[in-house]
Amino acid sequence: MQELLQHLQAQLSQQSYLEIVAVILALIYVYLAARQNIWCWPSALLSTAIYTYLFWEVTLPFHVVLNVYYMLMAIYGWRQWQGLSSQALQVKSWSVQRHLLWIVLLVIGSLLLSTGASSVFDEQYLYLDAFITVFSVFTTVLVAHKVRENWLYWIVIDLVSAYLFFAKGLVLTSLLFMLYTFFAFYGYLQWGKNRSNSALSAAES
Repeated sequence: MQELLQHLQAQLSQQSYLEIVAVILALIYVYLAARQNIWCWPSALLSTAIYTYLFWEVTLPFHVVLNVYYMLMAIYGWRQWQGLSSQALQVKSWSVQRHLLWIVLLVIGSLLLSTGASSVFDEQYLYLDAFITVFSVFTTVLVAHKVRENWLYWIVIDLVSAYLFFAKGLVLTSLLFMLYTFFAFYGYLQWGKNRSNSALSAAES
C-alpha cells in the first residue's frame, strides 16, 4: 500500500499545468451538465482542446480524434440546448430494448475499429482506447439530446477511462474520471427529478 501511495505521489508531481487546467474545466463541465446549465458547453470546449494535445503526447490516437469530436459536440450541444423553438429541450428516456440494440452495435464497432487500427498502432491499450472512444461518441449525442440514461453509460465509461489514464501516467485525469462516476450518479438523479417535474407540469396544464 505504501509503495502504491509513493508511486501515486511521484506521478502527481510530474503532472503538467495544462492537465491541471483541463481537469478543472472538465469538472466544471460535468457539474454544470448535471445541473442542465448551458454554460457547461464552453467549459467542455476549452477542456477538450487541451486534452487533444495531451492525448497526442501519450499516444492515445482514438482519444485525440474523440476530443476533436468533443469540441464539435460542444458547439452542437450549445445550440441544441438553446432549443429549436420557444420551448426548451426536455429530458427524455429510451426503452431498454433500444439501449440494448445500440450497446451490441457499439461493441461490434469497437472491436472492428481496434482490430483495423492494430495494423497501424502497436499499442497495448488500443482495445480500451477504441471502446471508450466509440461509446463516448454515442453517449455525447445522448447528452446533447437530453436522454437521461446517458449518465449510466458514463459510469461505465468513466471507470474504464480511469484505469486507462492511470496506466498511461495521467494520474490527475484518472482521478478526475473517478470523480466523474459520482457526478454521473448525481446527474442521473437530477435529470430524473427534472423529467418528473416536467411530466407533472404537463399533467396539470
